[in-house]
Amino acid sequence: MEPSNNKQAILEDVGSMIRQVIGEEWIQNTPITMDTTFSEDLELESIEIVALAEQVQTRFGDEVDFPGWFGTLDVDAIIGLTVGQLVDRIAERTSATGVA
Repeated sequence: MEPSNNKQAILEDVGSMIRQVIGEEWIQNTPITMDTTFSEDLELESIEIVALAEQVQTRFGDEVDFPGWFGTLDVDAIIGLTVGQLVDRIAERTSATGVA
């Protein structure tokens, strides 16, 4: 599978997880792209980030280490974090294991 196709599949998985975590009607028809921001576009709260991190770990494994990676980000990076950055992280960390 080519990296761009792999990232598209990961984006679809992550988008489904985000919709499930938010669980509100407005998100069901909202496009989630690589440029979608967690803070501004999705308005995810910290508890929702934790729930998403759990789903990412369950789906993609411990190699992604979402909580550890998230903890290395400064406040500005967290505020500007995009879905694409998470997709890139997952693709990078799982490429060697074939999990994605």
